[in-house]
Amino acid sequence: MGVSGALARLALRHAHLLVIEVPGNWLTRVTVERLAAVRGWRLAVSPADADILAVCGSPGPELAPVVARLWEQLPGPRARIDVTRPDLAAAALDQAEAALRDTPRQRRDSIARDGRGPDDAPDGDTALAHGSEDRDGLEMDVLHVRLGPVLPDWPAGLVLRAHLHGDLIAEAQAAVVDAGHGPAGGVQVGGEPSGEVRPADAAELAAQRCDNAARLLALVGWRDMTQQARVVRDRLLAGERSAAITELARLRRRVRRSWLLHWSLRRVGPLPPDELARLGLAPELTGDVWDRLNGMLDRAALAAGGPAAVAVGTPVGVAAGVPVTPPAAVASVVSGWDLATARLIVASLDIAALGVVTDG
Repeated sequence: MGVSGALARLALRHAHLLVIEVPGNWLTRVTVERLAAVRGWRLAVSPADADILAVCGSPGPELAPVVARLWEQLPGPRARIDVTRPDLAAAALDQAEAALRDTPRQRRDSIARDGRGPDDAPDGDTALAHGSEDRDGLEMDVLHVRLGPVLPDWPAGLVLRAHLHGDLIAEAQAAVVDAGHGPAGGVQVGGEPSGEVRPADAAELAAQRCDNAARLLALVGWRDMTQQARVVRDRLLAGERSAAITELARLRRRVRRSWLLHWSLRRVGPLPPDELARLGLAPELTGDVWDRLNGMLDRAALAAGGPAAVAVGTPVGVAAGVPVTPPAAVASVVSGWDLATARLIVASLDIAALGVVTDG
């Protein structure tokens, strides 16, 4: 028992957390990530890398089977927590820690899983191929790949079905799982999901811009700046405005001065104003991925030092700062790019909510 206990304590100090965000539960997800980081836990990139599955929000009928498949793919010892509100995150992480320490429970779980094979349907990407004619009239393989709805540094609930000719996306379709299930507008305010137009602290809007910038920086592979963006995000949500503004200014300077980052992102996924208008995307997304990354950080700085509150849940084009991104627009902007670049382009869209905007 002494050796088992020591191994359990060692494992807990290096626990990896796979976080699933149900659309509309952004604040719950970032709270779980922040509290996990305080414990020294790290974010997992796949079920095989995870000890804890943290489901942020209540999955609907489409997402629930995906969550179940992911849970089956976690190796033991393992724990699952369902966090429906930010204020329940700390208790849920305590519950996960207790579950990982519970040796008899883990043994029973291991016995129960013996004899089960892996699920036939992969959780994140699926790929099938068939023949198709290319522009020269020659037959070539067309690979069908699905990204999402659960993928690291990916918009919550987004499913992108891409048809690849070679390594390029020839055509794509996008949708959101459980559309209409849960909070309207896909934005969580004040600790609980709500479809009402309610005041949202400007710091939350700035924090979400920083969170989106962190996802893009993570995909680029700049780990230090990814962590810095998350620190700024967490300080904004904790009310540490002065420190957050100082650190955000430092982050913006470092990003702008990186010639390698500039070289990597320049001319990737350019979007002119007329294309944005056609797709129903916000005009501030004009430019390429480099422009949009800097725009995110600029908007975060503006919101952090701007008015105390704005309205949330309103349609795109108003001063809410929370535009709703049409899934069809996401599918359109990735066509003609390879998968890795497509993920960068999606991350650069500064998505706060996905769905169809109506005037009603």
